[in-house]
Amino acid sequence: MTSDTQAEDPRPLPWLKWVYLALAVAGAIFPWLANLDFMQATGGASFNLGLFVSQANANPAAQSLSRDLAIGATAVVIWIVQESRRIKMRGLVWVLLSCITVAFAFGAPFFLYLRERRLEELWIEKHTP
Repeated sequence: MTSDTQAEDPRPLPWLKWVYLALAVAGAIFPWLANLDFMQATGGASFNLGLFVSQANANPAAQSLSRDLAIGATAVVIWIVQESRRIKMRGLVWVLLSCITVAFAFGAPFFLYLRERRLEELWIEKHTP
């Protein structure tokens, strides 16, 4: 194999998927700790979505973060769908559901973890005689 071929088709980094998985775990835990604090502070055992959105837009700093997340997450979700189809990756439904039900901070790194696994599979298939 020439160095040109290696540059065009590098082997996926085996440790990178574990970094993404660790970020997914953190992305599930830390937003939900804040959500639980929000639910406790608002006096209910349920999640008041209207109040949450209202408070997420309560001042210019919160509006900036909320809009930044909404626009960035929308772009990334579009890419996630396209990339999943391109590499014929399994688990897209779970990724999209987790973005909505757990947190985008979980869903995006979880997708990257699954993507790295799929890229490893494809690389091995291509390079195994």
